[in-house]
Amino acid sequence: MNKVILMGRLTKDPEVRYSQGAQPLAIARYTLAVNRRFKREGEPDADFINIVSFGKAGEFAEKFFKKGQQISIVGRLQIRTYDDPDGNRKWITEVIAEEQYFAESKASFEKRMATESSAPVPAPSSNKADGFVPIDESFEDDLPF
Repeated sequence: MNKVILMGRLTKDPEVRYSQGAQPLAIARYTLAVNRRFKREGEPDADFINIVSFGKAGEFAEKFFKKGQQISIVGRLQIRTYDDPDGNRKWITEVIAEEQYFAESKASFEKRMATESSAPVPAPSSNKADGFVPIDESFEDDLPF
């Protein structure tokens, strides 16, 4: 069984590229900072895990995920290799996202971001409680191709 469940904060906005071909496929890449449960002196407090989302999930990540936002990912671990220009074998470990969730409310995220930037806090748009919110991957959006 190959199943990974992570919750952490985005280290930067997702980067999205589109595959070439008759039907381009969105490929979103982003890094999730996941806090370690136990901290040892001199060691990092978090692990930085590379995440990849494909298709509609990748388009959704590009449109709605922002740096600092707390999200949860369910996916599978993938390890791939390549040879660099010097002929050395390189290994890349990443999580292929199969499910993506918001792990904090929009109002909570906006309030935290406003506090960090000392900007005024916008009024929340709804009364939804903080917590996990499943992402609707059936959204329809006009794409420029």
